Amino acid sequence: MSMRALTAGLAAAIVTAAGLAAAPAVQAADSLEYVALGDSYSAGSGVLPLDPTASLLCARSTADYPHVLATRTGAHLTDVTCGGAETKDFGEAQYPGVAPQLDALGADTDLVTLTIGGNDSGTFVDALLACASAGIVTAGQGHPCKSLYGSSFTDTVDTSTYPAVKSALQAVHAKAPNARVAALGYPWILPPTADPGCFLKMPIASGDVPYLRDLQTHLNDAVRRAAEETGSGYVDFSSASEGHDGCQASGTRWIEPVLTGTNFVPVHPNALGETRMAEQAIGTLGLG
Repeated sequence: MSMRALTAGLAAAIVTAAGLAAAPAVQAADSLEYVALGDSYSAGSGVLPLDPTASLLCARSTADYPHVLATRTGAHLTDVTCGGAETKDFGEAQYPGVAPQLDALGADTDLVTLTIGGNDSGTFVDALLACASAGIVTAGQGHPCKSLYGSSFTDTVDTSTYPAVKSALQAVHAKAPNARVAALGYPWILPPTADPGCFLKMPIASGDVPYLRDLQTHLNDAVRRAAEETGSGYVDFSSASEGHDGCQASGTRWIEPVLTGTNFVPVHPNALGETRMAEQAIGTLGLG
């Protein structure tokens, strides 16, 4: 999800604390040539330690799901995930010195995974920020965000995000014609209905919790449709991540909350979440 402004301010401060020791190379003889693309949910942004081979602006973790997947399967990983990535960053440089993600692909690529779409048009991030602000104003009562924005966010997913994700997946297949390509959905950020004890962690008004949950459902469905229509796989978290949203206790939740969380980037997967994302991908794709 969106990292451009947040990561730039935090990255320099956490470098020393992170103890950036290079992770062991993930490689095995005759292993899959695996390329990981995508945004901060793929990059594990917010989870330490950071990947010393990546730009600090990407806030890529060596504990992201691509690293876990590669370790579990013996695949040879090329990880070009980057926090804040949009579909356009597949074909152009996201930051100075950060190559277009598609540059990592080639005819020898066997497997590609990605999460993408959550940052396009700022839709999901804008909705979270707008609903959190509205929830604070109403002290968690009502559905002020839904009243203000109605279907505007889901409309943008349909008219902008969905075709952009589909186009990005087509470009991936063109650059890696021999690869198996899989798009991952986004694990649940919020429960289906408001949890009275969650407002201090996730300041969303009670009536806007199902509103945002519906928006995430809409986004994941757009990614799923784009995957199916481009001959790509889709890794579904709608069941697997149920009960592991940002309102749950530490050790149960996969997503850290807005407040009182452990990640330096809120509303993103923690280390447990990244591990579970890898496991779900391995199971869905039959890579075990």
